[in-house]
Amino acid sequence: MIGYVTLGTKDMERAKKFYADLFAPMGGKVVTDMGRIAFISVARGQPMVAVCEPYDKGDPQPGNGTMVAFTAETKQEVDEMHARALELGATDDGAPGQRIPDRFYGAYARDPDGNKICFFIFG
Repeated sequence: MIGYVTLGTKDMERAKKFYADLFAPMGGKVVTDMGRIAFISVARGQPMVAVCEPYDKGDPQPGNGTMVAFTAETKQEVDEMHARALELGATDDGAPGQRIPDRFYGAYARDPDGNKICFFIFG
C-alpha cells in the first residue's frame, strides 16, 4: 500500500548515501535522482524512501510523533540495521529489544537530519 515516504534533508548527498548504504545489503540503491529529490529502493515499482530538499526551500523539520518504520525478517536483522544506521551517522533513539512480549521487537534511531526511523519485526 505504501508507495514511498519522504524525509527532508539539508544535505542531499549525505542523505542519499545514508539510505542507499543502509539498505545496500537488501539490494537498496538510488533508483531515481531528480536533483532536489531522490528515491531509494530495491527496484522501481517497490516501496521507496525519498529524501528531498523542502519545496518551500525552508529548513527540513522532523515531525514530532512522525516516524518511518522499516520491516525486518529476523531479530538479528533488526539488530544489524540499527547498528548499520549508527555506523552511518544516525543517533540511537532506542536500542534493539522486545517491546511487546512475543509480538514486537524493534529498534529506533534518528538519521543525520533528525528523522526518527524504526526497524522492527512482529512475532
